[in-house]
Amino acid sequence: MIEFNVEFFGYSAAILTTLAFLPQLIKTIKTKTADDVSLITLIMFLAGVGFWIIYGIKISSLPILTANLITFFLNTLILVSKIYFSNKKL
Repeated sequence: MIEFNVEFFGYSAAILTTLAFLPQLIKTIKTKTADDVSLITLIMFLAGVGFWIIYGIKISSLPILTANLITFFLNTLILVSKIYFSNKKL
């Protein structure tokens, strides 16, 4: 049986979960709308990611910290886009 380094799973999870938000961000920017994205879900998710960032700092986990910092940034862009594009419709 092949033995994997546990960090492999941490970095793999970090890459996949972080990149999962890129298509939504691209779609939001291209269509100039984020009506299909729930504001409450974004806010709750950003709060959770913020806690993951604190946790990653406290346990000195580079995969957790890096992934969640990038995820926080991408989702903040989605949130800002949602608010910006919603206000342009008014």
